[in-house]
Amino acid sequence: MPTSSLSIPEIRRKVERSERISPEDALILWREASDAEMRELASLVRARFHDPASCSYLLMRIINTTNVCVAQCDYCAFYKLPGQAGGYVLSQDQVFAKLDELVALGGELAGFNGGFNPQLSIDHYCDLVRAIRSRYGDRIELYAFTIAEFLYLADHASLSYAEAAERLKQAGVRWITGGGSEILTEDFRRRHSKFKYTVEQFFAAQSAIVAAGLRTTATMVIGFDETIEERIEHLDRTRQFQDETGAQESFLCWNFKPYFTPLGEQLGNIEITPAEYLRHLALSRIFLDNIPRIRTSVLTQNERALEGLLYGADDFDLPIEDEVTQKAGATINLNFDKVLNVARSLGFEPMRRHVALDRLAEKSL
Repeated sequence: MPTSSLSIPEIRRKVERSERISPEDALILWREASDAEMRELASLVRARFHDPASCSYLLMRIINTTNVCVAQCDYCAFYKLPGQAGGYVLSQDQVFAKLDELVALGGELAGFNGGFNPQLSIDHYCDLVRAIRSRYGDRIELYAFTIAEFLYLADHASLSYAEAAERLKQAGVRWITGGGSEILTEDFRRRHSKFKYTVEQFFAAQSAIVAAGLRTTATMVIGFDETIEERIEHLDRTRQFQDETGAQESFLCWNFKPYFTPLGEQLGNIEITPAEYLRHLALSRIFLDNIPRIRTSVLTQNERALEGLLYGADDFDLPIEDEVTQKAGATINLNFDKVLNVARSLGFEPMRRHVALDRLAEKSL
């Protein structure tokens, strides 16, 4: 990546004038700007989209419908290969039980993920979504699958991306999230997820998802062995796709939980620091000038994630389950008031966000 000739004050003036920074500018910010400068610039961009004194949150559950997967990513502690002991597929009744628990807690958003299970067809998932829509109507919204899983389902069924998107849409799918992106560079995917899809395939699938009228998001995971240049390449690809489609309604970044994973063992089971995570959030907010919502990860940063609201984030989850990250060392706090009070202590009023209703609740929990 070429080096920017601009100084920090010059880049700062670009941000203040609402001018777009370049990838080269982003590299200079990362290497030379102080944390205080990053925080200030990110807050400035945040204020263009959101009330500086408020934030929003979702109460949600990630349901891992199966742990059988053939992708063999070296950063995963969750998967079992076909036929391996411990593999499972949740029945519809088991999924309903998890959704009932979510509803009882006042939640209404469920994300699905489970990897690449060759025993499960696209029809299996369509039947599951139809059953959920029949049982719950619009009381629950579904982040139904990730783009990575969508790619596998389409290929497994010998369908084009457009055909697969339409099949899922007719079953009741409304959202396919940007999950499975991790770091969107070809080198990173060759190093760590060679049986997953290429960056080109990822965006081709996301384009088909958007063209079908489905909604989508952007995601990113940091803290593997990626370089800052790779992180910026990911952000740049995300921004370009948003320029082309305007379809990514939010950007969520979380950090790699290394425990019990092959890659984590190679790296000494060392996580990035909260300070590095917050700095990356700030860079993301400054760089992604066309995505309205930046989300901080309570799932992987716990209460420290709320400090992300000072670094450009405006939204977060209150998760009650995600087996994938929990298997790799994530912990979940079900004391929602405690988490929300951290946001209040930082000067933000948390407002409940409803994906199904597409509006903020009038007041927080």
